Amino acid sequence: MGSGSYKDWHIPLSEEGMTLEQAFANIQAMGLKQEQIPFLIQLVENPDFDLPGFDLFHGATSLKTHDLLHVILGRGLLAKDEAFVIGFTMGSSNRVSGLEEKLYSLITKYLYPRQYRFSDSDLAVYKDAVRLGFISDCTPLSEVDFEPLMPLTLKEVRRTLGIEDALLSAYFQIEKNRYPDAQECQRLLD
Repeated sequence: MGSGSYKDWHIPLSEEGMTLEQAFANIQAMGLKQEQIPFLIQLVENPDFDLPGFDLFHGATSLKTHDLLHVILGRGLLAKDEAFVIGFTMGSSNRVSGLEEKLYSLITKYLYPRQYRFSDSDLAVYKDAVRLGFISDCTPLSEVDFEPLMPLTLKEVRRTLGIEDALLSAYFQIEKNRYPDAQECQRLLD
């Protein structure tokens, strides 16, 4: 679980007994604040920047919700983890078009600040995650009020939201095999 470096931080899907509140405190220890995120990323991914009545990208969330989704989906904080969390969240909305997926891919590959850009393999994980979120029978994750869920265990939160552990585990095994040199993929089934 969490250590001093964001590169090593990870609460695996197998962790079921920790409460969402405890897990959130764990990720908060990494210390990333909204104001540290480059403006372009906030503009694309944070619903506070949406125009009234117009969602540029479905599944946009606040930083707190995004952090909670890392925990709930069993992902760390590295590039493929980010790609998965964003993709699954977008897919769970069941409203992402092919054009929207392509536009998001182009922005993250070419316009994001260099250290935040997605590689081709990160984009492959993102696209897989969009599809997994779409076929999942879970609640649209960007629409969840997480406050009442904070005292629940991660297992209870996943069950309440309809997140299928078996679906995630099956995909995580594929991802682990597909990217043997990616740290974030090798620890998914810990």
